[in-house]
Amino acid sequence: MTRKLEGKVALITGSGRGIGRSIALKLAAEGARIVVNDLDAEPAHDTVQQIRDGGGLAMPCIGNVTAPDFAERFIGTAVSEYKGLDIIVNNAGYTWDSVIQKMTDEQWYAMIDCHLTAPFRILRAAQPVIRGFSRAENEAGHRVIRKVVNISSVAGLFGNAGQSNYSAAKAGIVGLTQTLAKEWGRMNVTVNCVAYGFIKTRLTSAAAGESTANIDGRDIKVGLNPELLTMMERSIPLGRGGTTEEAAGAVYLLCIPESDYVSGQTLMCSGGLTGI
Repeated sequence: MTRKLEGKVALITGSGRGIGRSIALKLAAEGARIVVNDLDAEPAHDTVQQIRDGGGLAMPCIGNVTAPDFAERFIGTAVSEYKGLDIIVNNAGYTWDSVIQKMTDEQWYAMIDCHLTAPFRILRAAQPVIRGFSRAENEAGHRVIRKVVNISSVAGLFGNAGQSNYSAAKAGIVGLTQTLAKEWGRMNVTVNCVAYGFIKTRLTSAAAGESTANIDGRDIKVGLNPELLTMMERSIPLGRGGTTEEAAGAVYLLCIPESDYVSGQTLMCSGGLTGI
């Protein structure tokens, strides 16, 4: 039985852990060759090894997506290792919350840089490569559909108290998605967005204040107040937070051939939650 993504080359930021890891494993299981990125080497190599153990192909590209040279290196890894570029998933991210009167410029720009500027740079670096492939394919009379899936959030669609920085960045990625869907359609590229609701990851599963994540040298507090977590889950029509595998499924839908005529759209993966 032919796998739906056989031979495709997929690049996924933040794929050493959490949602990104599940996306990488899902696409690899369907035959895609994966470029795995993470801020830290160990989780990236763990994901690569898991894909290889399952008979798939994967290469690591370690580094911070906000680094000025990252985008070219990321795209270059796909081209040099696999001679192709078919799927880009801009997934890497985290939160650094505060009410606006207490939010620093550092907090603001950290979210904008990670969730909006980094995807912009990656897609800018990818454009000449995709254009070259597309021209060659058109001349040969062979149409290949490529896919971009950007990750947003219900916070980007509806706002969320304490997350003006994150919400603004995630709203921005929706605008970037819609614009590139118009610019890149002529290259046979679909550009879509997945907006997540509450997905259970290491950043949300810990109790608030009990755990931190080291991001770019900063120890960022992660986790949610247990009472808030319970309240959030009660507000979700399905009655629970989503798993990373379920989150990966939404991205997968926008990568397979059945979605080749879907572009410029934002798919909510939120268990039925339609606001915050």
